[in-house]
Amino acid sequence: MTLYGVGLGPGEADLVTVRGKEILEECDVVYSPGRLSRTVALKHVDESKIGDLDFPMTKDEEKLRTAWKAAAAEIAPNARDGDVAFVTLGDPNVYSTFGHLRRTIDAFHPGVELEIVPGVSAVTAFATAMGVEIEAGAGLSLREAASGHSPTGPDRMILFKVTDAPATHEGLLEAGYDVTYGRRLFMEQGETIVTDDPAEIDERDYYTLAYAEKDGLEVEQATAAFQTDDSDASSEDDSPASGEPVTDGGELRDLELAEGCEGGDCGGHR
Repeated sequence: MTLYGVGLGPGEADLVTVRGKEILEECDVVYSPGRLSRTVALKHVDESKIGDLDFPMTKDEEKLRTAWKAAAAEIAPNARDGDVAFVTLGDPNVYSTFGHLRRTIDAFHPGVELEIVPGVSAVTAFATAMGVEIEAGAGLSLREAASGHSPTGPDRMILFKVTDAPATHEGLLEAGYDVTYGRRLFMEQGETIVTDDPAEIDERDYYTLAYAEKDGLEVEQATAAFQTDDSDASSEDDSPASGEPVTDGGELRDLELAEGCEGGDCGGHR
């Protein structure tokens, strides 16, 4: 018998993975830590299977530990007798409440079997929603930007919990970043907003993130050579028949790199 941590994805019910949907349908009880995750779960299971858990809106660590111990005590017996799920938005291992439950279960109910069912995280969903390409070989950092914080340093960052966009924006601009904001991306609850104007999202909302990129940052890809005018495309020097090695960013590619593509996996090549 097993406790499953199931990632529901960013918020739209049809973005739950096939595996996640199957687990939810098979479980005896589906526990939800909040209203939004409950709403998504109800698109896949009957309300009679939902187990609601109460977590106080507080930063008091003692009160939170008490709530997690109570949740674990509720879930553990059912997980020993059958299969149960604990659902979270996004992925259970990325900025998720499931980590608290897993640690509490391990500490007080060590006999419970645990399994993680990954979900689509906002870390990856944002790229599609905001029209951003993270190219192969590009660096990317994940940071938290609550209460107006403006983390800096990396060339590219995804910022979570942007609860004071105007204050965060000011700090990022001073540090030389271009910033785009996304609120409630791929979520059925609330209005989805994508903007580079922090004034449009000045109201506090936990489900706001930002993509920050150093101004003028460029990563040249091998396929960028296809974006040429007609004269370049017809140039004999640029033709594959010329026999010249492919270049990327002005540097010659070693022919040995091509051997890695024999199996059809060239994901690491830029």
